[in-house]
Amino acid sequence: MAFEPYHVQIATYPLTPQGWPPDLQLRIAVLTDFHAHPRCMGEAEMAAVVARTNALAPDVVVLLGDYGSQEPGPVPIETVASILRGLTVPRGTYAIQGNHDWGDDREARRRGHGPTRTERALRAVGIPFIENTTVRLDLPIPLWLAGLESEATPGQPRSEQEYNRYRLDTLNRTLNDVPPGEPVILLAHEPDIFALDLDRRIVLTLSGHTHGGQIRILGWSPWIPSRYGRRYAYGHIVEQGRDLVVSAGLGSHFVAGRPLRMGAPPEIVIVDVGAATAATS
Repeated sequence: MAFEPYHVQIATYPLTPQGWPPDLQLRIAVLTDFHAHPRCMGEAEMAAVVARTNALAPDVVVLLGDYGSQEPGPVPIETVASILRGLTVPRGTYAIQGNHDWGDDREARRRGHGPTRTERALRAVGIPFIENTTVRLDLPIPLWLAGLESEATPGQPRSEQEYNRYRLDTLNRTLNDVPPGEPVILLAHEPDIFALDLDRRIVLTLSGHTHGGQIRILGWSPWIPSRYGRRYAYGHIVEQGRDLVVSAGLGSHFVAGRPLRMGAPPEIVIVDVGAATAATS
């Protein structure tokens, strides 16, 4: 069955990670991979996503990157940011960026560093941008959000061993301001960071990037943008007592000239952390 990108689903994951503060419940909305285009997540569709997200009453919204489309005639990132400004949540909206936010910005690539056009647009509408930094949420119990730069950020090594070391070093520097023992939710556009030996303060990782495979037939996808294939393609993954949630995202890469999804419908993800019942993937 084919799903056009306008038919947005709601995916809900109730879970309680190891190390989660007792008696703390937090509803997180995850919005990612908009790839905003008039034929696939246009302005009206994005506004509808914002309205539906607000109606789900999350405490926090996290935006995980890839805001613009790579097809000709995309929705301008400044327009995307203006629409996302309509998110209204008590504990705030926080953003990182994805590989396409770098890949589509020729000037930033030429300079070899940010800010990208995406970063400037999000900051201009007052959305906190937390790439390679942390923020403590306004809660009575200590809880932090940490944002990690995309794998597409310039300057990262190419060899796998050096690359993995670089990613971990970047993440560990990002966590410098987090006191020992205080839990962290990690925002990482690409889920592959989850395979590495992460700091134990990270109790939950939230990612996008894969589109859930975008075309999925009986669990098989012809292409998943991850070095680990289906391992981190979609859903709630638990490894060595650690939790990862990977969203299928909202927009679409175009297939044969149209924004087609099959078996992997676009979605708003709700993560109810501290809920009594664990989700299955």
